[in-house]
Amino acid sequence: MKTHTTWGLWAIALLFSSLCVAQTPEDREIRWFAVDSLNTGLDEPPESVSRLTPRDSVRSFLDLTKQQNFPAAAHLLNLSDLSPAEQREKGAELARQLAAVLRRGEWIDTSDLPARQDAVIEDPAGKNPQAGQPRRNLQIASLSVEGQAYDIRLARYRVGDEEPVWLFTPDSLGPVPVLYEKYGPSWLEQHLPQRFKSTFGMLQIWEWIAIPVFLLGTGLVGWLVSRFVGLVAQWLPAGSPSIFADQIKVPMALVAMTVLAQMLFNYVVSFSAVATTTFRIVLITIMAWGVGMIALRFVDVLLLKVKRRLVGEIDDTKPRDERHFLTTLQAVRRGIILVTIVAVSIYILSEIQLFETLGLTLLASASILTVLLGIAGQAVLGNILSSFQVSLAKPIRIGDLVIFEDQWCYVEGIYYTFIRLRTWDERRLVVPVQYFTSKPFENLSVKTPKMYRMIELALHLNADIECLREKFKEFAEAEKNVVEHHKLCCYVTAQSAAAQTVSFYLMTSEPFAGWEAEMHVREKLLGFIRDNHPEWWPREVVVTSQHDLTGGERPTTRPPPGAAHAGSGDST
Repeated sequence: MKTHTTWGLWAIALLFSSLCVAQTPEDREIRWFAVDSLNTGLDEPPESVSRLTPRDSVRSFLDLTKQQNFPAAAHLLNLSDLSPAEQREKGAELARQLAAVLRRGEWIDTSDLPARQDAVIEDPAGKNPQAGQPRRNLQIASLSVEGQAYDIRLARYRVGDEEPVWLFTPDSLGPVPVLYEKYGPSWLEQHLPQRFKSTFGMLQIWEWIAIPVFLLGTGLVGWLVSRFVGLVAQWLPAGSPSIFADQIKVPMALVAMTVLAQMLFNYVVSFSAVATTTFRIVLITIMAWGVGMIALRFVDVLLLKVKRRLVGEIDDTKPRDERHFLTTLQAVRRGIILVTIVAVSIYILSEIQLFETLGLTLLASASILTVLLGIAGQAVLGNILSSFQVSLAKPIRIGDLVIFEDQWCYVEGIYYTFIRLRTWDERRLVVPVQYFTSKPFENLSVKTPKMYRMIELALHLNADIECLREKFKEFAEAEKNVVEHHKLCCYVTAQSAAAQTVSFYLMTSEPFAGWEAEMHVREKLLGFIRDNHPEWWPREVVVTSQHDLTGGERPTTRPPPGAAHAGSGDST
């Protein structure tokens, strides 16, 4: 038994040793680049140079160049493409140029770089298929010049049995002079005293002074452009051009500010990468928003022109097709806004990806902000969805006459978050879309604007209904807004011991004109009864007992016991 156990242990040990021997060449090939020598033209690296991990190498390079110690920073470059003499002569200059490119071209957060010597991707969640694999080549930045992309990379090198080190690759150092021409110090920075170039926080001292001046200058230009466009709007003749010019004052000012800022970035001044990246993202957002607003204002002016030409004053007397077209046009406007927002968002996110480290940081912050805004903006999102529901189902159209919460209103506009209603007395009701759709309303313009109107009069029981019926037809036929005279009718619809309710029905051409016709006919009927038959008004009979005359019981008021007594006229 012991013999079998011993042989088993030997077999496992041999298998393990064979596997280790088999993995050694592959492990060397994966973990580093084996080279015969590194930077033989330079002196021994000082102790301030740390090169064991990608994070140490980049952090050491940035610290040394910030201290203007470029000869020491040259030890973090792989200068194998240069001869030993050129390494000593050009190494420090390449380090200086590369530091300037990294400082202005792309902000590098060293905390995002691997802190392990083998640069293994650590992914506890297991979502990355390359997790746990060592790396020997990393991209830390990507910059473009005239449409050409250039990567700045680190690689791990080992000379013989020495400790492997992480250095900037020769392929990254080749385009450094080209990148330096674009991302190097600006004309302004070259003429500044050296004391203003010291670093304070994340920026240099001169940048803390220049950035407020930069913002004030661009803001002043935007204000001047806004004033100029406003004057142009006043000079133009009244109509669509002047309205359009007046509405694009602010977007034009923002576009002018972004164009000026971009020109200053390209030809006059260049800030550090953290400031430049932030400014460029903001400028991209403002430019996209400004152009989108100008396009939207153009659609608004076009919509206004079409409304004035085809519909005019918004009410339900206009043909249904015109009002339907105007409602559809506003729905298209909201669709254009939505498509513009989505396109601008995709464009901005794609541009942010050009600035990988800062872009990801901003996106992470934006995702948290989006969640918070989504929770806080549920009412707004609900109104937007309800607006699309109204646009698709069309329970109302622009110009429809509706009765909403006992008020006669014309639908004047359907927007993203609210509906604007014009009341009969020219007031404006602004109602949230979600609130409007959740309440019952009566659309008087659906199918046909014609509607029945009813007049009710409470009269005495001895009123002559046939006489009233003839007078009602006479008065109703005299009204121009009363149509379908054969549908005029008059009936007694209720009765009590003292009075009767007489109802008159008439058909009108449209709701508001029908309201006017109803008022006119009612006034004429009341005038006829008042002038010719005042005894038809309802009356109450006061019955006084003999006991009341002696000071006992108070008089009581009660209806007469019958129609004959009520009509006798003994007491009113």
